[in-house]
Amino acid sequence: MSAESTDLTRLSAATLADKLTAGEVSSDEVTRAHLDRIAAVDPAVHAFLHICGRRALATARDVDARRAAGEELHPLAGVPIAVKDIIVTKGVPTTAGSRILEGWVPPYDATLVSKIKAARLPILGKTNMDEFAMGSSTEHSAFGPTHNPWDLDRIPGGSGGGSAAAVASYQAPLAIGTDTGGSIRQPGAVTGTVGVKPTYGSVSRYGLIALASSLDQAGPVTRTVLDSALLHELIGGHDPHDSTSIPEPLPPLVAAARQGALGDLTGVRVGVVTELNGDGYSDGVRARFSESLTLLQQAGAEIVEVSCPHFTYALGAYYLILPAEASSNLAKFDGMRFGLRVTPDGGDGLAATAERVMSATRGAGFGPEVKRRIILGTYALSAGYYDAYYGSAQKVRTLIQRDFAAAFEKADVLVSPTAPTTAFKLGEKLDDPLAMYLNDVATIPANLAGVPGMSVPNGLSDDGLPVGFQILAPAKADDRLYRVGAALEALLETRWGGPLLERAPELATAANSPVEATR
Repeated sequence: MSAESTDLTRLSAATLADKLTAGEVSSDEVTRAHLDRIAAVDPAVHAFLHICGRRALATARDVDARRAAGEELHPLAGVPIAVKDIIVTKGVPTTAGSRILEGWVPPYDATLVSKIKAARLPILGKTNMDEFAMGSSTEHSAFGPTHNPWDLDRIPGGSGGGSAAAVASYQAPLAIGTDTGGSIRQPGAVTGTVGVKPTYGSVSRYGLIALASSLDQAGPVTRTVLDSALLHELIGGHDPHDSTSIPEPLPPLVAAARQGALGDLTGVRVGVVTELNGDGYSDGVRARFSESLTLLQQAGAEIVEVSCPHFTYALGAYYLILPAEASSNLAKFDGMRFGLRVTPDGGDGLAATAERVMSATRGAGFGPEVKRRIILGTYALSAGYYDAYYGSAQKVRTLIQRDFAAAFEKADVLVSPTAPTTAFKLGEKLDDPLAMYLNDVATIPANLAGVPGMSVPNGLSDDGLPVGFQILAPAKADDRLYRVGAALEALLETRWGGPLLERAPELATAANSPVEATR
């Protein structure tokens, strides 16, 4: 891999966009540099499930030709991007990390993919994930785990660990993730990247393979707050194909990020949620959080303490609502219409009825975590237990939404650590689902209420691994995330002398030859 290629992969998306617009570099060069980087390090990281080399280079050459002809292009045109494998992409295998969809090629694009293609961003490939986004570690992928670039023996978070690891390891400057209970923000925290969960309904869910329809939200995964703002503005906005889409324009996110980068937060009230910084949070996580609060205060922010008492019930409510919705959404994967089909061998003398085919297909195609949640969700929705479990969880959800409303009367944004600990070892929590679920304790409330959230890397814990600082804002006020997040980022980088990811160990390269462009 050439030094020039390495340099291109280290640049932010905003810097690459400026260089492309100025004609200092071509999209073909930028895209090839990232494909070479994927070939060199992804055998160790396993961030990707499918590489779109030929398609990405074709898009890049088209961008270069259009730019040379003087055509006005989107600011991010020619900047490569990776897409989580739960987002359908026409003509490209989309598996949701599951054997039950292995080899399925969608006949249409998700709305956000259509927007990416219209803006002419080369799509490098589809990223690894926990099966159907069920997990906090990307160990539940049917195609093997993704590894954290900071320490290959550790998890990169989940379910979107592939997108976060791809960005953290400089395989892609931009990526798309989805966040149902923290699956963008928690991977961001443990990989040292920026992850944003937009306001529910502000980015179209059309074409997202549904896990829990009232919770799922796609959003940006990047290395800087400004890059997230640029990508968020591209993929956001009203979509008539999505009945939950908000029929309003996004607030000015890029402008908010640029304002925040100036480091002045005078007049901004920052609310510290007392229920999201207690038992279970490691000393290193709490220390970095306290230091970040001091920086925000020095920038002019007013720090206030707020209580959201029902947040303590969020985890329990979430793990009733999500499985219930998942059990319904995943009923379509039955071996009858698309994806895997397993036909019983007939050795027992019984006919291969539709019911037996469905049972065999789902038994072979779904992994243990998916089966666990389907069973739990079906039980919670059953006639005798619906009110006691699912109905009660929805009541708790309302109380959490009221907690947010009361807290935002006292503060413009709410803050907490993103995750209670740094990345744990691969395999450490696979046999303890409840311990795995606790990783999302700080991120889940935002999904239950539909409010936006951001994780910004705010330092290293005592073990030398990254931690994240979570910012939450009222619904449709995503611009507040970008102002505060960019300010904290600028203050921290001044303190560190550069981005946090520059302190990550360099990955050993597996090869120096370019990636196979036809993959």
